[in-house]
Amino acid sequence: MSDTILIVDDDPVQRRLLEAAVRRLGHAPLSASGGAEALAALKWEPRAVILDLAMPDMDGIAVMQRMRRAGVATPVIVQTARGGVETAVAAMRAGAFDFVVKPVSQERLGAAIRDALKVGALEGAVRRKSGPDRGFAFRDIVTGSPAMERVIRLARKAAASDIPILIEGESGVGKEMIARAIRGESARRSKPFVTVNCGAIPENLVESILFGHEKGAFTGATEKHRGKFVEADGGTLFLDEIGDLPAEVQVKLLRAVQEGEVDPVGGRGTVSVDIRLISATNRNLLERVKEGRFREDLFYRLNVFPIMVPPLRERREDIPLLVQHFIERFSHAAAGARVRGITGEALEMLSAYDWPGNIRQLENAVFRAVVLSEGEMLTAAEFPQIRAQVEGIDETLLAARQGGPAPQEAETRTRRQAASPPGHLRAFGEDGHIRTLAATERDMLRLAIEHYGGQMSEVARRLGIGRSTLYRKLKEMDLDPSATRQRGA
Repeated sequence: MSDTILIVDDDPVQRRLLEAAVRRLGHAPLSASGGAEALAALKWEPRAVILDLAMPDMDGIAVMQRMRRAGVATPVIVQTARGGVETAVAAMRAGAFDFVVKPVSQERLGAAIRDALKVGALEGAVRRKSGPDRGFAFRDIVTGSPAMERVIRLARKAAASDIPILIEGESGVGKEMIARAIRGESARRSKPFVTVNCGAIPENLVESILFGHEKGAFTGATEKHRGKFVEADGGTLFLDEIGDLPAEVQVKLLRAVQEGEVDPVGGRGTVSVDIRLISATNRNLLERVKEGRFREDLFYRLNVFPIMVPPLRERREDIPLLVQHFIERFSHAAAGARVRGITGEALEMLSAYDWPGNIRQLENAVFRAVVLSEGEMLTAAEFPQIRAQVEGIDETLLAARQGGPAPQEAETRTRRQAASPPGHLRAFGEDGHIRTLAATERDMLRLAIEHYGGQMSEVARRLGIGRSTLYRKLKEMDLDPSATRQRGA
């Protein structure tokens, strides 16, 4: 049976061309003329989406954002008539799997679809095999960071009691892992661990899902539902994104925390529950209290033992450990995978990136790379999304660095060191006054790139800055590293 590929483009001619190309590749095309129609077509569960970025009713970025909020993980191949790094970066940040420029060749489109289908087919199986088990504990958290060690020390103390815990931190930092470890080393380790993402539940169903409902309590309630609080009775209830709870549900949650009782929707009495409550949020709850969007009394009930998990960009020393951990996990879970490590250059690129999606984004990036890799070592080429998002990266220079012989570069650098005295920077301008810091910094960057033969990692290290900071400065100053290198050669 052929795989269904959803084609989304407001141009009927372009749609027909893509439909024909998809058929020639052996797949079944499904077409939509705009963003709203595309979202509706997702009910047919296409295996991949080819999505135009520029559409009148809803652009491609908005479509991907809606898909992500709805939890739809179908790989998206973005297409646009306007190529360029900035367009690619915007698409990748929105969650695109791949990026092609119109008119796309049959070979390029075929490769993009093939990779998307490969990742999509293996993702579910790999996630199931590599998910956290019931015995998850603090020893299973991969870290070498002092900041995370402090978090773990706090969490160990919290595990010894039954007091409510509030775990704060950006999306993807590992709040649920901390909650699972607390449960795994608590007296309730053998009891249920029930998780609820409050931000993913439709507002009209939150109360029913949390506290349960009786049969016939509302339209569609064809049978009795116990609710998450009752499911977690005797164990641990983890409420993620608790800052998204509606105001009326916050009132009932306060009573549940204070009294240990819940009121099922349509019920005639209360139900007693014995739970350990762990809440988590990526929002500033205190600010939401000040704005009147979160109950102050509930905030203080939940915030008895606060734990703040730092973002990945503040604990970069964890990136190499996490990358290797994910490589081993996914290689073991994905049949046929033979990846055993990562090159130094690729790891350096990953370490320089800020990871706005934190560990979850890093995990997804490594998963994609392991599934698509043809060799035993992951290279920078296996991370096109991250590569596209590193500001100011010069692909020509990067390719030259990958292909150039190291001995020749070393010899060139030695000749350059002999020809140009180190530290030769002008302090005064032609007018006799001290030059500006910006002008001096610009010359310093030029000199460093020339001195180290365009080896940007070495330039960043010697200047004492991160590689992403270096590329940003080059972009701000409109400096072309390859041209600077050629002048110094």
